[in-house]
Amino acid sequence: MKKYFFNKYKYKIVTKEKLKKILNTKLKNKKSILCHGVFDVVHPGHVRHLAYAKSKADILIVSLTSDRHISKGTYRPHVPENLRALNIAVFEMVDYVIIDKNKTPLHNIDFIKPNFFAKGFEYSSKNMPKATKDEINVLNKYGGKIIFTPGDIVYSSSNILSNELPNIDYEKLYLIMEKNKITFDSLVKSLKNLKKFHVFVLGDTIVDTYTRTTLIGGQTKTPTFSVLYNSKENYVGGAGIVAKHLKSAGAKVTLCTVLGNDELKKFVTKDLENNKINLNVITDNSRPTTNKNAIIADNYRLLKVDTLDNSIIADSIIKKISNNIKKSKANAFAFCDFRHGIFNSNNIEKFSENIPKNSFKVADSQVASRWGNICDFNNFDLITPNEREARFSLADQDSTIGELSKKLFEKTNCNNLILKLGFRGSLSVHKDKNNYQNGNSIPSFSKNVIDPVGAGDAYLAYATLMMLETKNLLKSSIIGSIAAACECEKDGNEPITINLIEEKINIIKKSLI
Repeated sequence: MKKYFFNKYKYKIVTKEKLKKILNTKLKNKKSILCHGVFDVVHPGHVRHLAYAKSKADILIVSLTSDRHISKGTYRPHVPENLRALNIAVFEMVDYVIIDKNKTPLHNIDFIKPNFFAKGFEYSSKNMPKATKDEINVLNKYGGKIIFTPGDIVYSSSNILSNELPNIDYEKLYLIMEKNKITFDSLVKSLKNLKKFHVFVLGDTIVDTYTRTTLIGGQTKTPTFSVLYNSKENYVGGAGIVAKHLKSAGAKVTLCTVLGNDELKKFVTKDLENNKINLNVITDNSRPTTNKNAIIADNYRLLKVDTLDNSIIADSIIKKISNNIKKSKANAFAFCDFRHGIFNSNNIEKFSENIPKNSFKVADSQVASRWGNICDFNNFDLITPNEREARFSLADQDSTIGELSKKLFEKTNCNNLILKLGFRGSLSVHKDKNNYQNGNSIPSFSKNVIDPVGAGDAYLAYATLMMLETKNLLKSSIIGSIAAACECEKDGNEPITINLIEEKINIIKKSLI
């Protein structure tokens, strides 16, 4: 049914060049009217506006502001331009739809030269906006006229979206894949080839402890919770779980990390060796193995107790790590920075200089409660921060996501950027031959979130391997997002297998039939 919807109304969506040709030949004796807007959510106010416009001419043309020029709202548009165009094209009264690549409709008014240009009644006041005056001036040049459509109620897409976001994740994915000629079968085929790659992972290994309890009550004299201990589980996290994800995908993996001389070191090394990961463990007697113990009561996290030392590693350790990097024959080098000693602004460049030429360089800096900075990783092939990390690094809390990604792209001089947006999905930006930045919004595929911890690590691992296999950021982002969704639907930070990703792909595929 969805594919039927996507394909049935496509013929109405045309380029401005094709539209002008149609108006000047087949329809040259017909009156045309142009409506312009964002149409992020089509509401009754839009329908009234379009219906009135159609009553004034033979041909109703609707132009949409392209995604790149929408700046109202941090995460707007919610509905991408191709799907917005389809949503308008489905109306019988609409004859043609164009996506306006310009910031204002002035160019298309002058190019298409419709007989009429329709605006909402709110623009016809005495204090007419300058933009409307500019539109009237363009119309006057060739004899066109402006029409203000009546309306008794003003609706706001922003208000509608603030109440509840429509779930169109699969529709977004379908249009992105179709536009870029990507099939589910091609994604599955690429997954089968990931085992031929070797990835060198450098970073802080963390032991995530889940201490499960039952809440008994609280003290009356002090704000103290009383809980009954039930169980405790340890999971290898940080750079360690990235390595395990890569290994679960079939790749050869080498992990270089720093651990303390303690019992948790034994736990980490045994777990990773059992997963057949090559270890370059450097023991630092002056620090503990990083441990983050979450105290959970009835599935609620009451408290997290950290045992760690964030001081910078010694020069002798930096030298050992650099030698390990230099000697490696890996296809890709993934730097996983949790700011627990291995990375700082001074030694990142030293490590980077030792990466063999023509190797793929990836960096992920996580600053959920630390002071890392993704901007310290310059000239990498791929960086994968989340929104909080990006805003922290750029000291920018106000920019839209598009503006934020552009600033980060320019600051780090990366070739590819994946900006993770939590439940909103991710934004992928790459550099082409002309250094033009192209962005794709990839939805989140999590339908039953149990534990989001480690989702970014799964995304990083699978996106890295897919970049090695396909050299295609969009394919890599899709698989990375699916891997992250699989991780969110598991309790505890466990590695994601290719089988789990294939199962999720089949679910998505069936939903689009």
